[in-house]
Amino acid sequence: DDAKREREGKTIEMDPDAVAKAFVEHYYTTFDSNRAGLVSLYQEGSMLTFEGQKIQGSQNIVAKLTSLPFQQCKHNITTVDCQPSGPAGGMLVFVSGNLQLAGEQHALKFSQMFHLVSNQGNYYVFNDIFRLNYA
Repeated sequence: DDAKREREGKTIEMDPDAVAKAFVEHYYTTFDSNRAGLVSLYQEGSMLTFEGQKIQGSQNIVAKLTSLPFQQCKHNITTVDCQPSGPAGGMLVFVSGNLQLAGEQHALKFSQMFHLVSNQGNYYVFNDIFRLNYA
């Protein structure tokens, strides 16, 4: 039955928007609760550009993120946009939102772009660009 096969085929193929949403939720929940836990989302070839500073490699990236001058924060995501990228099933994920630092009255607006690459069905962050957005 073609209709049945088509339905089954669709469940196997991951919906890019669903993958992006799940990734974003996991990334920011981990960032807000245990930044060191982000190490598994990067690889040695991964690069983070954080406010213009380029950092390469999973250990170096997590060292940068864990050394930020605040202990607690909460990301509130406003938008998540995604596009398929490249022949190997990668995707671009662009996030905007607010970053609330503990003890601060006003939230900071931020944008972040992830280039996710598929490695045997698991995604990792190949490129990560983060910017605070100033009015």
